[in-house]
Amino acid sequence: MVDIKIIQSRIVETIKNSGMSQTKLAKELNVSQSAVAHCVSKDILPSLDTLAKLCIVCDVSPEYILCFDEKEK
Repeated sequence: MVDIKIIQSRIVETIKNSGMSQTKLAKELNVSQSAVAHCVSKDILPSLDTLAKLCIVCDVSPEYILCFDEKEK
């Protein structure tokens, strides 16, 4: 089962581990800095296209972000 809180945490982790400022990351993703800030504070989830760009820019697999790497028990 997919847990939205885990997905949010992985997005936050990816942003924080990117080594980029929120402003620089926002430019790379073609979104506003406040959109990145809202993702970090877990107010919103990024759109699918922004999530895809985040995975590419940060070299993180979408499978990890979306918890597809977890096996059902």
